[in-house]
Amino acid sequence: MLRAGVAKASPERVSTERVGPAPVGPEPVGAASADPAPAPSAAQSPEHTRKGEQRLQLFAYLQAPEHRTYLAIMRLFTSTLLADLSAGEVAAALAAAEREGRVAPGESDVDTTIDRLKQLVRWGNLVVGRRETIAASIAEFQHGSVRYQVSKLAVRVQRDVDALLRVPEGAREVSRELLPAIERGLGEISSMLSEVLLAERRAPEAKATRKARERLAEQVTTVFLQHAELAATVRDFYAYLGQVVTRHHLAPDEISGFRNLLVEYIQMVVEDVLRHTGTIATALAGLAGVRAELLRLLGPADQLGTDVERARGRTGPDWQELTDWFIDAPGRPSQVAALREATARAIGSLLASVKRATSGGGLVPGRRGELLKLARWFDAADESRAHQLYAAAFGLHSSRHLLPAPDYDSDNHDVAWRDGPVLDVTVSVRSRGDRGARGRTSRVLDDPMTEETLLAQAREADQKRSAAVAELAAARVGETKLSADALGVLCELLTLAMAQRDSADEPGTALDPVHRLRVTVRPEPGHRTKITSAAGTLTLRDAVLDVHGDGAIPDPEPARGAAR
Repeated sequence: MLRAGVAKASPERVSTERVGPAPVGPEPVGAASADPAPAPSAAQSPEHTRKGEQRLQLFAYLQAPEHRTYLAIMRLFTSTLLADLSAGEVAAALAAAEREGRVAPGESDVDTTIDRLKQLVRWGNLVVGRRETIAASIAEFQHGSVRYQVSKLAVRVQRDVDALLRVPEGAREVSRELLPAIERGLGEISSMLSEVLLAERRAPEAKATRKARERLAEQVTTVFLQHAELAATVRDFYAYLGQVVTRHHLAPDEISGFRNLLVEYIQMVVEDVLRHTGTIATALAGLAGVRAELLRLLGPADQLGTDVERARGRTGPDWQELTDWFIDAPGRPSQVAALREATARAIGSLLASVKRATSGGGLVPGRRGELLKLARWFDAADESRAHQLYAAAFGLHSSRHLLPAPDYDSDNHDVAWRDGPVLDVTVSVRSRGDRGARGRTSRVLDDPMTEETLLAQAREADQKRSAAVAELAAARVGETKLSADALGVLCELLTLAMAQRDSADEPGTALDPVHRLRVTVRPEPGHRTKITSAAGTLTLRDAVLDVHGDGAIPDPEPARGAAR
């Protein structure tokens, strides 16, 4: 007999006892440690904490190269309650999936399966334990004694993944019928709360009081589940709406569908929301005054302890979130107001799209149908026919170079045209086939505030330059430390002076005619000119620098016809 290990090997069947939850192999992500992780600060996002980064690893198997195998394993663990499987049992299930072609060949091998299970343990999707097992060999004992269970968060991730893979691409229907149900539910919560408080004062431990509290909890859970479903359908519907309003090309059946969507469905959704929002807001305002008593009656169950994920509606933030969905707050508009604003924007965008698609200003409503037809031809053609279609459609025949090849050719001959860079085609070319500008030039609007701001900025820049030129004119070059602005003016004039020279042996000069400042640079072998400033030191080798002028702004010339 083997207990907590292999002490004696024999051909007889071997048995082990359960040795506790001590894991074998890598420690699972999120396991308890001796040093507790520091609590995240208020300004720190959950995904930036250590625990948040570990939880994000739960999604790693979806992007792994062997994601098909990982999905099959996770579906096996989440398909039943309290799944407790060994590597051999998982490998047997993967063998059936391999025969059906749902996983790659060789993934059902026991050693490969163990590697996949250990990787899921490292990501935190699975946890490891041991239990008593009966084995005919040491290898079977090693494989059978280690059991794997799925973690709570991994079940939620896999459930969301399967739901996402089943979702169609079209619009999601808004559960409008839940609005009157939420309205009635909030009214029943108010009446039930009064009954429970009255029964609690009469007989706190009576069976009728406990039943009344259970009915109150049932109604609160129902209301929050209904609101969660309503909010999810509204978000998904408007996400689809935002996806389609930006399209420029619409087929005739899409135009008809968008008209129905525009005229009927959006209007119906908004009307239902606005019709019931007032009554729901009144009920929530009435419950706000007795929220503390309501949360006390919905206290946590003692059997589950303190660190437990509670149902919706049992905490103050849950009720505040429900209130903010229907009622505006100072500086924070409600979701109903956001829905109304989004609807107005969506209607305007859809009307513009339908008008653009159905207008007769262009040759055709769009080239989308022609491009789809050409794509079908390419899909059905063989290689030689595809070359002919490409040459006929785009006019790209064999090239004939009548001139010498340029020094640099931007075309990459190693990349096929279908894999090369994509050229953005403007709406004018797509709809009308030409690049001509449409419409009139917009008028220049008079903006006095912007004009005054620009004039003030120009005056400030001119004052700074005048001060820098005056400082440069009064300074002794090479001895006086210049400011950053003065050094900038000197470098500007020095660049112009050196650009006028044909060679390094010739002098060069530059003039600032507004401030009457002249900079001259002359070659002189062996001479070094150092100019120090707050920004650093400028050194000119084999050159002499002369600065002349008073830096003053010249007086304006007298007007013609003035007295002599």
